[in-house]
Amino acid sequence: MTNMSGADAIIHGLKAEGVSVMFGIPGGATMPLYDSLKDSGIRHILARHEQSAAHMADGFARASGKVGVCSGTSGPGATNLLTGIATAYLDSYPVVAITGQVARPFLATDAFQEVDTVGIFNPVVKYSFQPLTAAEIPMAIKSAFYIASTGRTGPVLVDVPKDVQMESADMDFSGKVDIKGYNPYIVPDSMDVERAAEMLLAAERPVILLGGGAIKANITPTVLAMAELLMVPVASTLMGKGAIPEDHFLSTGPVGMHGTYHANTLIMESDLVVNIGGRFSDRTTMKVDEFTKERKMIQMDIDPTEAGKNIKNAHFIIGDLSTSVGMLYEAVKRRVSSRKETPWYRKMKELKSEYDGKVFQNDGPFSSPHIVKKIRELLPADAIVTTDVGQVQMWGELFYKVLKPRTYLTSGGLGTMGFGLPAALGAKVAKPDVPVVVLAGDGSFAMTNNSLATSIMEKIPVVVCIFNNSNLGMISQWQRVVYGGRYSASWLGESPNFSKLAQSYGAEGIRVNSMDDFEKSFKEALGREVTTVIDLEISPSENVYPFVPSGNSLKEMLTK
Repeated sequence: MTNMSGADAIIHGLKAEGVSVMFGIPGGATMPLYDSLKDSGIRHILARHEQSAAHMADGFARASGKVGVCSGTSGPGATNLLTGIATAYLDSYPVVAITGQVARPFLATDAFQEVDTVGIFNPVVKYSFQPLTAAEIPMAIKSAFYIASTGRTGPVLVDVPKDVQMESADMDFSGKVDIKGYNPYIVPDSMDVERAAEMLLAAERPVILLGGGAIKANITPTVLAMAELLMVPVASTLMGKGAIPEDHFLSTGPVGMHGTYHANTLIMESDLVVNIGGRFSDRTTMKVDEFTKERKMIQMDIDPTEAGKNIKNAHFIIGDLSTSVGMLYEAVKRRVSSRKETPWYRKMKELKSEYDGKVFQNDGPFSSPHIVKKIRELLPADAIVTTDVGQVQMWGELFYKVLKPRTYLTSGGLGTMGFGLPAALGAKVAKPDVPVVVLAGDGSFAMTNNSLATSIMEKIPVVVCIFNNSNLGMISQWQRVVYGGRYSASWLGESPNFSKLAQSYGAEGIRVNSMDDFEKSFKEALGREVTTVIDLEISPSENVYPFVPSGNSLKEMLTK
């Protein structure tokens, strides 16, 4: 037992969990915590908005596989964190958010900067803690990290009243985490695995579909071995991009609303889909009745609540994916030594040959698909790319081939505009020796561009490529394609000048409108020790294709 303040106990607990960096903004209700942080040896990165602090912690977690940590004060500090925490929750990434709260005597009195933080956060975290005595803090911190990092990973809240941070107590850091009803380690049922192996071998046109869980489970070698053994096409969800290298001969890229033409075609002609670590989201399946009616489904997931949630007629294997996928591979190997080229494999090969990387709307050499392809060409395999949301996210989904897991970071479930830049800063902190590039939209970048101040002050250099069409691009595309060209509130205008805005923060800022200028500027940016913003002047009429409007089947892709 050691006597210390609650604030010191938070810091001690973070260090015991191996935390070396946290992202946040101090406030009145976290002053004791920040006083303890001062000489702790934990690096604090000062955000300019709490939403960005949460995205930074999330980006750190996505790139590193570790738990990211962020903080905000009570009231608006906490509510500003909420969007970033919800982003991590919908994509299942581990973040611990530490918020200050008003002192215990003022709880439930509508005190200055008081909100029910626990009540507000509960729908978008795995668990919430509010220690009401200082002695509870060690176990709260230890439990928060355990819950965030085990099972289906996700964010956890620790909300600490200010007087609890100041209170001294004898602290016990030796306790073992034991949370009633929480069982993150589910052993897959061997009979379920054997049944899945039989279904896979009986199928004539199977597709393996990889979700974000496949990346978190580090199962790339096993999936590749199984796919190569059976010569099975491998597709992904948006969140599963990079679970296997997208230049692999069996990779077909993502499926869904903005999936590749060949991936969508193959999955809708399949007779079996083996979904590993994906949740069958609406953006993946589109019209779900059409997605399921002509094929069998196997769903492998660590989270038992996913069984039957979106797809009712699947065969489920619930448990740790590294274990269950390993078991499935061994069960398949026992039944077959290898397969030669099948008609199904040849079908995939023909579709890939015709459609892989195809640009359906040709807006000339300096168009978004060609720029994204050029970025891939110029980056090493381990470079990290983050994206904003909207058209630029989909151009990345279609045309940026991810070669390693945890190198393509995007907001899939919540679709959060402004995610790209702060997430990139968190990723760069996690992986300082690799290039980090942001695919930004002008609409999204405007929401969190004050993170440039953090980048400059904290010396976190990234390259930001703004695909600037002076529009809320995806909104204007929908209005163009679905609403008969009736534009409403989607025009952003030509202000600000992003290159000059970047310069005002102390970053490099460049505006380009040709591929030669872009290639030169991008190469120079990769060599700089300061963030560079490259403002790309693209056509406001560019659309992203293929595109499946809501309510349609994946068979009903628009290509023009």
